[in-house]
Amino acid sequence: MQLELHASAEDRRVAALAAVAIGLTLAEAAIPLPIPGVKPGLANIVTLVVLYRYGWRTAAWVAGLRIVAGALALGQFLTPAFVLSLSGGVASLLLLALGARLPARWFGPISLSMLAAFAHIGAQLLVVDAWLLPGASILGLMPLFLTAAWITGLVNGLAAARLLAGGRHQGET
Repeated sequence: MQLELHASAEDRRVAALAAVAIGLTLAEAAIPLPIPGVKPGLANIVTLVVLYRYGWRTAAWVAGLRIVAGALALGQFLTPAFVLSLSGGVASLLLLALGARLPARWFGPISLSMLAAFAHIGAQLLVVDAWLLPGASILGLMPLFLTAAWITGLVNGLAAARLLAGGRHQGET
């Protein structure tokens, strides 16, 4: 018995977008970090663009594939780094699911990116506090991580907004 799989146009689109996000994840891993644990989150730009162009379900597939495949490629699958990435990714996706329902005139790609960045770092800090360093006080690090989330969320949101606006100018939907 032979099993045949047929990829739909949607499957190919998800795979291509996930490949871009995975490529950004791998490129980001090569960038030296000035502060341990603080990354630019460039793949989140892809997630935001996908959210706006194709909806939350496709964005969740792209983000999930990026998290798992990125961890596999970096040799981090099922390590604490993977758990942190997964927890942050799930938290930000849940926030984006809610945020996509907010009034668009007040909540666009920039504000959603910033909110997702705060959800991401918040979930990661909860995992660190509950699992990796229980009993250690990480409150003193909150201003640093929240500032980093604000900056990366803003920059990634601006990049996503620019990509989305560029697509409209070129006649894309």
